[in-house]
Amino acid sequence: MKQIKILSLLLGLLLVFSVVSFAEEEIVLTVATWGDVALEGVHIPRFEAMYPNVRVEPLITEIEDHHSMLLTRIAAGTELPDVAFIEVLYIGTIAARGGFVDLSQPPYNAGQYEDLVVPFTFAQASTTDGQIVAMPTDIAPATFFYRKDLLEEMGYKAEDLTTIEDWIEVGKEFTADTTGDGNIDRWLLADAAAIYEMYRRSARELYFDVDGNVIVDQAQFVKGMKNAQKVRELGLDGQIGEWSNDWLAALSEGDVLIQPSGAWMMGHLANWIAPETAGKWGATNLPDDMYAFWGGSFAGIPADAENKEMAWEFIKMVSLDPEVQLGSFELDAMFPSLLETYDDALFEEPEPFLGGQKARLMWQDVALRIPQVITNENDRIAENIMGTALSQVLEDGRDVEEALAEAKTLIERRLR
Repeated sequence: MKQIKILSLLLGLLLVFSVVSFAEEEIVLTVATWGDVALEGVHIPRFEAMYPNVRVEPLITEIEDHHSMLLTRIAAGTELPDVAFIEVLYIGTIAARGGFVDLSQPPYNAGQYEDLVVPFTFAQASTTDGQIVAMPTDIAPATFFYRKDLLEEMGYKAEDLTTIEDWIEVGKEFTADTTGDGNIDRWLLADAAAIYEMYRRSARELYFDVDGNVIVDQAQFVKGMKNAQKVRELGLDGQIGEWSNDWLAALSEGDVLIQPSGAWMMGHLANWIAPETAGKWGATNLPDDMYAFWGGSFAGIPADAENKEMAWEFIKMVSLDPEVQLGSFELDAMFPSLLETYDDALFEEPEPFLGGQKARLMWQDVALRIPQVITNENDRIAENIMGTALSQVLEDGRDVEEALAEAKTLIERRLR
């Protein structure tokens, strides 16, 4: 950690020299992303204070539109931002398509910063031939958010529930028909698909192995889909899609016991989904010793961007400045990717929304255990096909092995 702090000090000196070199320029720096809270509340004020003659212009669109538009504009080579944020599930596609500056090369030399950030992130943003297309800006350790008050009413503690089978048994009790009228109005979780997601996200390989072979019929997919199917067949999920009005209401009204997600979910629960439930929630690690990411972001420079040099200064600030990383964490629950921040007292602070639980220390531990995930340019194609297979398993009761075998064939056919 001492070496990391020395490198951070050197980085700070470099930033100071950079400020001087850009002092005479008038620049509008365009930054494209889907999230505006940390950008406008932390990143822009900090950067414009460092560079008084630079104005940062945010380009905000919905996450799907942002990435679709980015790929389209890269292909056309027009109307590109100077800095583009990239969500983790798109990073493989972006990396393989090209159109971004290789940050491993001079004058960027981003490889020198690899030891400063959480280990698994650099692998996600790198190509098989060693190019680095983006720098990690935040990560999302996966966790179970659970209604602590409802769990304790049944006489259970989260620390005693360590397997998915444990949670399923609790779910049976939670969803039992206690009135005798045949109506079930509360569930273990909103959508059984989230059970499958836990297994998928905790694997070292998403849909392809390091050689590009399709692996969607392997153990993690089988186990994930079978457990999701079991939850559905037992009637333990509400069959409620995430981010729908019904889903928001279920979280707010205590109709679901758990919600698997990234650590960032706490900010949404506390700030606008269910602020009135403060103190009733807790957080615990995923069952079966799974350690996974559930989101995360990167920032890169399109090859045809106008202000590459200044864009790199912005990206270094967002990725490597401890004050910015911690400020984004405090303001918008963007979990830091910069290891130096993990010594900060902020991680020791209790979370009021979680009843004073020191959940940040748990998430920090999860972050350091997440395996280096292999990404592939065809991840989005595979994800769409696997989504169809999951729907068939959950909604039609299709045999899991059969659905996965067909999904594998369809992915391979699409690639040909």
